[in-house]
Amino acid sequence: MQPNAKLVRKQFLVSADNVTKIERLAEEHGTSATEIVRQAIDAFEHNSYDAMAPGELMDLVSSSLKEAIDSTIHANARVEQTLNKLETTRG
Repeated sequence: MQPNAKLVRKQFLVSADNVTKIERLAEEHGTSATEIVRQAIDAFEHNSYDAMAPGELMDLVSSSLKEAIDSTIHANARVEQTLNKLETTRG
């Protein structure tokens, strides 16, 4: 939480399991359940890619791009096979 942040009271519905988990985490960390929720919200906003080194990020992008290209090639081949079968059955 940012220092001097104005707090706003809100109510949210959560499952009993979530309440149990929040209370357990609060006890384990020696803080309040409210602080656990605040920390979870703050952690949720951060993108895990921000912490990656540029080389790691490039490897991830390269790998993902290769997978996307391979998947597209495979999909195009299947579409072509299907179109050929349709032409054969029509002709």
